[in-house]
Amino acid sequence: MSVQLRNVVKKYGSNYALNTINLTFEKGKIYGLVGPNGSGKSTLLKLITGLVFPTSGIVTVNDETVTRKTSQSVAYLTELDMFYETFTVQETIDFTASQFADFNLERAQRLLKEMKLDGHKKVKSLSKGNRGRLKLVTTLARDTDVILLDEPFSGLDPMVRDAIVKSLLQYVDFDKQIILIATHEINEIESLLDEVIAIYYGSVIGQKNVEQLREEQGLSVLNWFKSAVNKIEVGS
Repeated sequence: MSVQLRNVVKKYGSNYALNTINLTFEKGKIYGLVGPNGSGKSTLLKLITGLVFPTSGIVTVNDETVTRKTSQSVAYLTELDMFYETFTVQETIDFTASQFADFNLERAQRLLKEMKLDGHKKVKSLSKGNRGRLKLVTTLARDTDVILLDEPFSGLDPMVRDAIVKSLLQYVDFDKQIILIATHEINEIESLLDEVIAIYYGSVIGQKNVEQLREEQGLSVLNWFKSAVNKIEVGS
């Protein structure tokens, strides 16, 4: 199982969102895609899930070129809040289950309980933190080979962030799944990561094994990222 991007360019008009990206993601790992807002992280995830397509280059999931149908086999937590406001929490779960054949209702119920979400509550009455929890439930309840999380910690309080980290470690199947987390909140995900990829305004400027960073270079992910950005800016 792998996800590959080969010579991928994505342009919006004359502007480059991504410029000549070559990456491979393999099962059994949690990858962090780090960079400032507007660097191309969300675009990269959308390319993998088939919501947008490259201007040039190839994106494949398990050796098959990504199409619109790929979204049926990739679990994608968007940074946007796209719930039906009049649904209850349980109706949201049931609706999501109706859209994806791989949705595991039993796991969803366990996650609702662990996230302390009341199935009878209307979505419109949920706090931002609980909406974030619900998004995670609808994502992790799917039995997919690829899980993409776009800014899963954005605007959430520390308790919610801790719950998300715990659920990720508990429900990820490392024998078959690829997890890719895109975020600009680098410190929040360092403890989760196997590998980190730095993206800076459309270009990949580095990729490192997180354990090697700490043990061999004595660097945190954040310090490594700052160093990588500094080298780019000094050289430009």
